[in-house]
Order: sequence, then structure tokens, then C-alpha cells
Amino acid sequence: MKHLFAFLFLLGITFSLSAQSVRERILLDDGWQFAFGNASSPEKDFGCGTEYFNYLTKAASIHNEGPYSPKFNPEKWGVDWKTVNLPHDWVVDLPYAKEASHSHGYKAVGYKFPENSVGWYRKTITVPQEDLGKHLYLQFDGIFRDARIWINGFYLGHEPSGYATQVYDITEYLNYGEENLICVRADATLEEGWFYEGAGIYRHVWLNKTAPLHVAPFGTFVHSTLAAPFDKAKLTIETTVENSGLQTEDYRLCHILRDADGKEVARCETAGKPVLPKDRQLTVGEIALDKPHLWSVDTPYLYTLLTEVYQHGKLVDAYTTTTGIRDIRFDADKGFLLNGQPLKLKGVNMHQDHPGVGAGIPDALQVYRLKELKKFGCNAYRSSHNPMTPEMLDACDSLGILVIEENRLTGVNEEHTRLLKRMIDRDRNHPCIILWSVGNEEWGIEWKESGTRIAATMREYCHRFDPTRLMTVASSSGPAILIPADVAGYNYILQNPVEQHRKDYPGRRALGSEETTGCGTRGIYFDAHDKGHMVAHNRKPNGPDSLLNCIERGWKFYDERPYLAGLFYWTGFDYRGEPNPMKFPATGSQFGILDYCGFPKDEAWYLKSWWTDEPVLHILPHWNLQGHEGDSIDIWVYSNCDEVELTVNGKKLERKPMPRNGHLSWKAVYQPGAVKAVGYKNGKKILARTVETTGAPARISLTADRSVIQADNRDVAVCNIELQDKKKRFVPTACNDLTITVSGPVRILGVGNGDPAYQATERPADADARTYQVKAFNGLAQVLLQSIGEAGEATLTVVSKNLPETSCVLKLQK
Repeated sequence: MKHLFAFLFLLGITFSLSAQSVRERILLDDGWQFAFGNASSPEKDFGCGTEYFNYLTKAASIHNEGPYSPKFNPEKWGVDWKTVNLPHDWVVDLPYAKEASHSHGYKAVGYKFPENSVGWYRKTITVPQEDLGKHLYLQFDGIFRDARIWINGFYLGHEPSGYATQVYDITEYLNYGEENLICVRADATLEEGWFYEGAGIYRHVWLNKTAPLHVAPFGTFVHSTLAAPFDKAKLTIETTVENSGLQTEDYRLCHILRDADGKEVARCETAGKPVLPKDRQLTVGEIALDKPHLWSVDTPYLYTLLTEVYQHGKLVDAYTTTTGIRDIRFDADKGFLLNGQPLKLKGVNMHQDHPGVGAGIPDALQVYRLKELKKFGCNAYRSSHNPMTPEMLDACDSLGILVIEENRLTGVNEEHTRLLKRMIDRDRNHPCIILWSVGNEEWGIEWKESGTRIAATMREYCHRFDPTRLMTVASSSGPAILIPADVAGYNYILQNPVEQHRKDYPGRRALGSEETTGCGTRGIYFDAHDKGHMVAHNRKPNGPDSLLNCIERGWKFYDERPYLAGLFYWTGFDYRGEPNPMKFPATGSQFGILDYCGFPKDEAWYLKSWWTDEPVLHILPHWNLQGHEGDSIDIWVYSNCDEVELTVNGKKLERKPMPRNGHLSWKAVYQPGAVKAVGYKNGKKILARTVETTGAPARISLTADRSVIQADNRDVAVCNIELQDKKKRFVPTACNDLTITVSGPVRILGVGNGDPAYQATERPADADARTYQVKAFNGLAQVLLQSIGEAGEATLTVVSKNLPETSCVLKLQK
């Protein structure tokens, strides 16, 4: 019987693969040609639009010779086109300039730099003759920004937003059996946000091939209904079928639900009504499931739904949807409930960028960033302030991270609502998403009656596009937009009278959409503003109430009030741009609990103390405070132990009880030596930690997040470098120059060190470079290595003056 089940399982896999073969989804990330245009003049912009019949005048005019035309001659312009792979952000490679945008991290892009603000991409693809008669469409997951798209000289369309997924039907424009030219022009002259956004095709591009009768792009909506004790679920499957053909067609749908092992657990069939040519039709089916595996933050269980489309009894299309079964609720008294149980949201706000790659983050790096946050107890993520990369949402689904996904711009006209709908339609199947956010700190309407009207209308649109989730809006303190919100989003308790609102609106559901971490530069304990470095605000009085410990202030407030769903700290990682309150040479925000590379700051250990059950004992500052001998130093300990005893240079200080959600502090005079903390639980010693004054750097420690990566030209290994003294102790002040060398089938994708004022180029100009440099910052640096598509073994070697070299080996497998 066991072998029979195994055989049937294999048959199921075979049937699934057979069904999938009727639809193709081809990644088009590799081998694009890229060159800068010019935002100041069409003549300098490869003559774009200067032809007698430009691309808006005639369809694929034979007279056109711009980059979108197959007749384009690159040599005529004397401009070098370089080969790039996606995701690609061209701003990473631009220089810094003091006169550039503060918000975007002083990179030389924007209206002051027209020669750097337009990028052109060209790629040729061959479409086989046998594809004639199929339906083909391009999907661009994100282009920053103001993107115009062509194929074979035909103008396909224009998308101003840098965060919207674009889908273009190219069926009629193709040369079957021949080459076809895809061309993209992106113009980043205008900023869409007030933070670093990069520029270019920074998300994936796909070519999709289907039958004329098919499931429309993002055409399924799978949602579940559960009731306590949550042992039965009803799945509702809404499917939009599109007929791109020229005749009215009948169809039948078969929905097959598979568990995480690929085993079929349920199915249903629905018959569609005749669908007219060039039209769409919605069909609804239902599946009942006993004892479902519930999706949660601890067990993020995922099902797969295969939707098969039959026409005249023949399978013509198969569309896969990943889904999770869970119950989410926001309650005015109990906060947030997942599967009937109250769960405090322990969240962070995040922008999308990382050293070496900017906004063009590879999928594997997205996963790495989330895992680093989870180590410190994070269970929620707010996408501030734009729709997320699809693969980032996939990672949140699989890792159990709850998500508030945010629309880019608040408004109710067609421009705004189409973007809101596009975000919801694309992402509504992700179980990780718990709220749609329609805006953030819209100062222009927060105190006006118009704000109430706008938020109420957007709420109704959200409910229409997705009746299974609530909406929120993040307020900097204005009451207008909070009145109609399903869930109020408070940005900072120092700005919002949360407790007064509780009295005035006892039925209001609410959460902290932003709260400050108070962090500063990793490893810096004395201000050095001329170098772009600052001490954490937690370590000095700040705010109207002159309180220390602003990260504690936020968590204590939300943890002590069950009616509040939780909070989202500003931010999880540091990010480029918006370096407030600093200015140039600082180029990035410093309020992440992790720095730009993902190295933890002290405040990360505060959160780990109170967001996890893992015993924590963390001492700050480090004890390499040269130049401050004889100074009085505030020594802090973050811990979840009951009591902590501190010893400084052999002298025992007072043993103190740890306040809930708090920290402990002592004063001591700095002299080189050691600080030791001992943690007690129920009167028993359970942990001991020591920080010592180290010697000079004497060795390099090198670790990779994984020893095996895929040889697919996309997978990435994150390699972290730590400088240590001869006793193998971390040297927290070392800033050595490092030379990195690679051999084998990998490329140096980028480097970084977490320094918010680091202005060296982050990746080699030559994609095939085997050697590159990076400076360690306060003892740490990072190298991103990417597969080049070949199996084998790769070696990363790091050397520094007067230090022995060290290496690590990666295996690349097909």
C-alpha cells in the first residue's frame, strides 16, 4: 500500500507538470543592453521622438530610428551600451554630490543631473513560429520610473509610477520565428517618494505564453472562511477567465488543491458561461476542507491551487496560486488575532535597498534580510511606502512574516484607484498580508474635512477590491483620515493622543504604524557629525518629554495596552537617503535596528530581549573607548534575565533587578580592561557576557550565509567579514582596507560595510571583475557573491595589509 501511495503521488506530479506545460512563464532578466539617455533634450536622448513620424504619431513607423526601432544604430551616437542583468539599479553606480537630493542620499540623479536621469534598455528575444496562435504578454514587476515600453517599434504604453506592475499584450506585434526587440525608457528625473528609490528595471521581467482562452493575469482570488475551533475551512475561488480570441468560447474550470507535499487534498469544478471575444468573465467555485493546516507566524503552511481551464473538453490553460488558510481579525479590545489567538505585532518599517545593489535586490537577498529581522523577534513588516516586490511577499508567506502593504499615493481619481486596484489584485492571495494601507502622513489632508472624504472613499474601494481584509492609513497626528479608517495607524505616540482617542472612540481598532527606534550609527558612542556619524538617540534626552530610551518608550506603551494591535518601528534596516537629522557626508538614515548591511546595532538586542524567549545579555558600549580614559561612562545592559550583576575592571557593581521591557544602567570610569555581566533567572546564574578592550586587528573571520547556492545566474551568497585581534576577539573600532578576490563561477555583485557616510563605489564597473576593495567599518564589511550560471566551486579570499588572508568556499549546484 505504501508503494501504491508513492506511485499515485508521482502520478499527481506528472499530471501537474503536464497541465503546466500548456502555459509558459519565461524569466527575461538576463542580457539587457543599457545606456544613459538625457532628460534635458530629445536630441541628446538618442533623438527620442524627434522623427517626423514619432512613436506617438504612427504605429512602428518605418522612418523611426530611435532605440525602440530595430533600425537603431548604436554606433551613430558614440555611446557605450553595456550588458546588464536584472534586477538593475543604475543609481548605485553614480557618484555622490553635495548638491544632489538629500532625500535620495546625495546621489547624482534627478533634475539637476539630466545626463544621469534617463536610462534605456534593449533586449532581443526569439519567439518560435509554433507560438503563432497563442496569447503572449510581457510583465514588468517594477520600473523606476516614468517608464515607456516598446516592442518591435510599437509603443505599448506608459506607467508613471515606479512601483506598479505593468502587463502588455504583445501577441499581434511579434515576428514569429524571428527576433523581436523589447525597449524600455525609464526617467528618474522626478522623485516619487522622499527616500532613496534608485532607477531602472529593478524588478523581474516575464514573458507569458497562454492559449487564447486563459486565466487573466492575476486572475484568481483564493480566500478562506473559518470558524472556531478552526477545524473546517471553506475556500472560495474567484477566477477571471479572458478570451483574447476572435470567437465566443465556452469553458469549464477544475480547481485542484494540493498540500505542502504536493498531495491532492480537494478539488471542485465550475462551468463558465460563454465569454465573448476580447472579454473577461468571473467564475466562482468553492472547496470544503476538514482539518486544514493553518498558516501562522510559527507554522507558515502553504497550499497550492492548480486551476485548469478546459475548452471543448481539452485542457488549454493551467494557472497556479499559492495560498494559506488563516483567520485574521482586528478587535477594539483584544488587538490583533490570528486564528483566534491574540498576537502582538512586533513589526518594522522597511524601504527596499541594500549596499551593492540599491533597489535592485535579488530574491535570495530579500530572504536573507527577512531572516535577519526574524532573529530579533520581528514578526511583521510594513512596506513603506509603496507596493512590495512580489518575491518579497513570497518570502513573507514562507517565513511567517505578517505584512501591511501600502499604496504609494493617496487619492480617489482614476490615476490613484487604478494603482490601488493593481496592487490589491496582484497581491491579494498572499496569506501574509493582513492590511492594505492607503497612505502615510498626508499632511495636506490630515486636518481637513476633505481628508475624511478621501479616506472614506479609499476604504470603500479597498473593500470592493478585497472584501476579506481591512484598510488602514498612517497618521502623523491629524484626526481627519483616522475617522473612516478600519484600523487607525498612529505614527509616533509623541504626536498622536492615543489614550485620549481610546476614551473618545472606544470602538476604534488601532496599531502603531511607526515608532522610533532611536538608533544611531552602529558602534558609535560619541558624536562625529563631521564624519556623518551620530550617537543613538536612546543614549541621550530627546523629544518633548526629554526621555531617554525612546525604543523602550514605544514598546512599553504598545505592550501594556491589549487593545492596541502592536507597533512597527522606524526602521528594520538602515536605508540610503533621508539621513535626518544629519546632512552630507551622511547619505543614509540611521534609525534601523540593523545597519544598512544587516549588522545589528545595540537596540536590536533590546528587541530580542523582549520579543523572543531566547535568553539575552548584551552590554554596551564596547570597551575600546580610546581617548576617553578617565571619563564617566554610562554602561547599559539589554537582557530578559530577572537580575544582572556587573563587574567593571574587576570591581563588582550593584546587582540589579531587570524591569519588564526595560534595561539596566551603571556608571563607571573608563579605563582599558573588561566589563562582565552575569544574568540570573529565578536566582540562578544562566548567562555571562564579557566585553574587553581588544588588541589591534590580527586576523579576518569570513562567513557565508550558505555554503551551497544555485548555479542559475541569479542566486546570491551573503559573505560577512569580521576583524579580530590575535585572541579572536571582535575589534569594534577597526576600519581596515580590505581586498577581496574571487575565483570560480561567481561574480562580485556588490560590497558594503554599514557606514551611513560610506561613499566608495559599491560594485565593480566590470561585471567580470575578479578583485575589488571595500573598507571595514567598525570591524565589519559585507560581500555579495552571485552565481554566473555554472556549477562548480568558488572561493572568496579577503586580505588586508599586515593581516593573513582568509578564504571561504562556496559550492554551486544546478
